Amino acid sequence: MKRPYTVLISEMTVDGKLTLKRGLSSKIIMGLMDDESHRFLHQKRTEFDAIMVGSNTIKIDNSILTNRLVEGKSPVRVIPNSDASIPPGSNVLNSDAPTIIVVSENADKEKVNAIRSRGADIIVCGKDRIDIDGMMERLVDRGISKLMVEGGPTLIWQLISKAMIDHIILIQIPYIIGGDSTPSLVGGPGVDSIEDVVSVELTDFYKVGKHLITEYDLYYNGKNAKD
Repeated sequence: MKRPYTVLISEMTVDGKLTLKRGLSSKIIMGLMDDESHRFLHQKRTEFDAIMVGSNTIKIDNSILTNRLVEGKSPVRVIPNSDASIPPGSNVLNSDAPTIIVVSENADKEKVNAIRSRGADIIVCGKDRIDIDGMMERLVDRGISKLMVEGGPTLIWQLISKAMIDHIILIQIPYIIGGDSTPSLVGGPGVDSIEDVVSVELTDFYKVGKHLITEYDLYYNGKNAKD
């Protein structure tokens, strides 16, 4: 299967949390990042053909997903949204950068047309739910060879469960939040057996401003995702 080289880049607290409570925006803890780390994140965006987040992230955060802090292009924005339920006033549907919304065949046609009327490109892939494999192939067909994923936890799990994340870059925010139900980096059902865990290899670490940055390659069943 052809797919883009895919890198997960995310900020998270020392205890791996993405926000204060379930249902709250991740922009809350992003406000704890210093200027250097914000520029680092935006610089990374310029290095990819496209940036992807899940539709729930759009609904909660109303993300813009463009480069606004450094010189360089903004990536194409890709939002998997099987039922076309993102609000038509979402920031990702503005004209700041091209946007692809991926929907299923059974998505409400009026909602699809409302999104399309905002200038977004629509990819239909999968009957009831988005076919992740097919979506990645279609992105390659559209010239996307390097894909950055910023969240959220459900989308990240879907990609990891299909061995589609090649590399991870984590921006550690030096705070602790806690909370049994507070969202962490990876959601979904998780693995059922120790034999199914995904192993990672630390490839680099450095500081940007007051934040520790760590980078990892991923291994699925002992095989590097890039092999």
